[in-house]
Amino acid sequence: MDTHHPESTVTPPAIEPDAKDWTWVLRSRCPECGFAASDVDPTDIAGTVRDLVPRWVAALHREDARVRPEPTVWSTLEYGAHVRDVMRVFDERVRLMVEEEDPLFPNWDQDETARAERYDQQDPAVVADELVAAADATADRFDTVTDEQWERRGRRSNGSEFTVRTLGQYFLHDVVHHLHDVHA
Repeated sequence: MDTHHPESTVTPPAIEPDAKDWTWVLRSRCPECGFAASDVDPTDIAGTVRDLVPRWVAALHREDARVRPEPTVWSTLEYGAHVRDVMRVFDERVRLMVEEEDPLFPNWDQDETARAERYDQQDPAVVADELVAAADATADRFDTVTDEQWERRGRRSNGSEFTVRTLGQYFLHDVVHHLHDVHA
């Protein structure tokens, strides 16, 4: 399915890549969005994902979803496409952690993906539908994690180590934080 908006061919100004190591959110409340990842019970991750989806759908259906608030700040559409892809990536990472012993996750360059997939040209309604499907799949994946699996380990290519529990908490921060970014 073509999710690109055919009328827009101008490449928007580049967004400075986010080089921060956000793993600190596992230890401290985020001062920007207020989310405290360590307070999240892992068994609540799936339900929280499902609870947040309507806010994303509503934001993506706003008239100004394509508009960047500043030239170098993503639009709601771009953030929504990113969150859709975050859902997909984390679904796969949880699968790897549950099925393999201490997997090394394939690298994912979120900024390159945004450029290559032209998040700015995608159709907000299609992105909303795809985000719903990705959220359902990811929530379903978290629902299948057993008590014994929450402490299984996995690693990012930069060396950051996670358990299924901390990966889920870290993932939820991303989803919540970007809702804060788009004022939804």
